[in-house]
Formats: sequence, C-alpha cells, structure tokens
Amino acid sequence: MTGRTVYLVDGARTPFLKARGGPGPFTPVDLAVQCGRPLLLRQPFMRDAFDLVILGCVNVIADEMNPARVAALRLGLGEAMVAFTVQINCGSGMQSIDTAYRYIRDGSHDLILAGGAEALSHAPLVLRQDAVEWYAGLARSKGALATASHMTGIRPDFFKPVIGLERGLTDPITDLNMGQTAEVLAHRFNITREQADSYAVESHHRLARAQQEGWLDGEITAAIDRDGKFYDRDDGVRPDSDMADLAKLDPVFEKPYGKVTAGNASQITDGASWVILASEDAVEKHGLSPLARIVDSEWAALDPSIMGLGPVLCATAITRRQNLSCADIDLWELNEAFAAQVLACLAAWEDDDFSTQLLGLDAAFGRIERDRLNVDGGAISLGHPVGTSGNRIVLHLANAMKRRGVRRGIATECIGGGQGGAMLLEALI
Repeated sequence: MTGRTVYLVDGARTPFLKARGGPGPFTPVDLAVQCGRPLLLRQPFMRDAFDLVILGCVNVIADEMNPARVAALRLGLGEAMVAFTVQINCGSGMQSIDTAYRYIRDGSHDLILAGGAEALSHAPLVLRQDAVEWYAGLARSKGALATASHMTGIRPDFFKPVIGLERGLTDPITDLNMGQTAEVLAHRFNITREQADSYAVESHHRLARAQQEGWLDGEITAAIDRDGKFYDRDDGVRPDSDMADLAKLDPVFEKPYGKVTAGNASQITDGASWVILASEDAVEKHGLSPLARIVDSEWAALDPSIMGLGPVLCATAITRRQNLSCADIDLWELNEAFAAQVLACLAAWEDDDFSTQLLGLDAAFGRIERDRLNVDGGAISLGHPVGTSGNRIVLHLANAMKRRGVRRGIATECIGGGQGGAMLLEALI
C-alpha cells in the first residue's frame, strides 16, 4: 500500500458500563467527552491542531445529532473544527480510524482524532407501526366529533413501545437477529455449548486478571457522572464465572438446543474510545511518541445470515496482500460478539476446504492459538457498545503489543448486516 506512513499516537477509553434496565448515567457524547478530556490534556499540542474529528456512533440520540461535532465543541476543539459521524454497525469505531488513516496516508490531513461512542442503555423506545398510523390519524382529525370518533380505535398495545435496540439487532434482509446468525455458525462448524461456555469463562478470567495486574490502567480514563459517582473499571466482568454457572442458563434464541446464552454472548454496554492518528510530519512537529504504525486495513461483505465470518474474509485478505502467514501475526483482537461466532472463525481458518475454496489459499490459513487471541478478554466480559468496539480493539491491540514486546497484530470484527473489518498494526520496536 503506497502513501505516507500513519501512526497511532495515543488513545483512551472510558470504562465499559453494563446496561442495567434503564438509561445509564452518560449519553454517547458524555462518554466521548469523559475519555477525550484527559487524552487531550496530556498531548503536547493545542487542541485546534487537529485537522478533523471523526466519531463512530450507531444509536445516535435525538439530542445529539452528529455526535462527533457536539463532542468536538464540548472538548474545546473550536468552532472551526470539522467533525462528522460514521456508521457501519459494529465496525463504526474502526471505520473512524480507517477513514482517518486514509486521509493521512493520502496526504490531505496530518492529525486526526478518531473515536467511537455508544450508550446502548439510551436506545430509544419506538411505537409499533399500527400505533404510529393511529396517532397520525388522530393528528389529521378535524373537529371534536372526528377526534372522538378516531379515539374509539385506540388499543392498549399502542402504549407498549418496542425497544429500538431489539429491532436494530435484527437483520431486515434475512429476518434473523444477530444471535440467530451465531447459531447458524455454531451448527455449520459443530461448535458445542460446552465450547462456547468455556470460551466465555476464559474471557471473564482474562479481563479480571488484566484488571488485577493493572494492564488496563493506562488505557482507561475514569468517568464521573453528574451525581459525582466515580467509574474506573469495566463493570460487567464476572471473575468467579465457571462452567457450572453458565450451564444453568437457557439458550436465548434457539430453544431448547441452541448454543447462544446470555452468558456466552457480548453484553449490552455503554462506552467510548478515542485514538489520535498522525502523519510522520505531525509526529516530528509535535515531538510525539507513537504506539504503533497502521500498516493496512480491509473491509469485506458476505451473506448476512453468516455475518460472524466477516473477520475471516477481511483479515485473511490483509495477510495475503502483505505476504504474511498466520504465524506472522503475533496478537489478534477479534471482537467477541458471541463465543460461538469467535470459535466458528477459528474453525474456518483451520479448515482446508474453507480456506482453499472460499479464501483462495493453497491450504488452511492456520491455527490461531488462544494465547495470541483476545489476551485480556473481550466483549463477552467487558461489553460491546456497538459504535465503540472497533475503536477499542485497535487501541487495546496497540497497547497489548507494546506490553508484550511483539511486532504485528490484527484487530478485526464481524459486522451486523453481513460485513467485516480488519486492521493490521506494527509496533515500533
């Protein structure tokens, strides 16, 4: 890939806060501001040095249209700062990085703030279509008699809204929700319930250890709500999670024999993440110390009913373009939408027929050992704020590579609607 070198200079994220039955303490922009302020304060340049702000957000709330611009203004980046919001479902936070990467690589920008923010606990409640039509008819009624006549058609279920998130997680083409697409993959790749539960337990234990060892301290900036409550760590982790407890949970989407449960799926969560991307000129001008170099990125699309295989397509495409093998990638961050989905990706990479017939390889891509994959846990243990996760996994990959002293890493995710995104990083060691 030709063009200028692009560096990931720094980044920060909020703690990921599990949705608990009602709106959480922060909106998407609140979250973006909470992690953005400390990140900007530690930079050696003025805030108006940025050329652009890009933010991924899926569930934009009505009071924060174009949350990138609202966040940029609240962060004090100035009225002249151009800012826009991107949306590609689960890949939105990575799309912000990818867009920034391409702008800098191609020479039009030098310093960009790219992030993702999502408050799934603030997902709107929506009316059923027949209720909408009834209210529209009421608005068109003229005079007391017509209004009274229309009122006779009211039904109790008109007052029972639907959680918008439930509809958003159902693919309109296949009419399958995201959990059902994971069940499809579990069936096709013979992923057992025990394997899915075992993966989930490991995710929780890895995040718990990372918290205990302080490995996330430099990545997470604490958040404080309007009541003064302090949030300094991901609160969905269950350090005592075990197979016996998970085995008690019923399948959610395909009863009674399904593999996906609330325990081995990603959590509904609120959180935000930012990274700073810079050209070599900006690095020299401001005396910056980059974390990593962004080498390449790729997007792929496939049948929405097997959307969970998106990472296999896009990550493999990067390795082929860069003449790399599976063994050349030291660390992987593969967003844990569902344990069965992650395991299906690993199985696909190990399958000779899949790799030769669908990936165009001469043999199986290879085995990704678990000690190279999601080494500090993932969305099953810390949550999946949809517009943020792609940003978080890139940031965490850069930090984990530096901590472990390794050279290359790939961050990748499946994307609702049948897509996938991946990004290759190289450490500066």
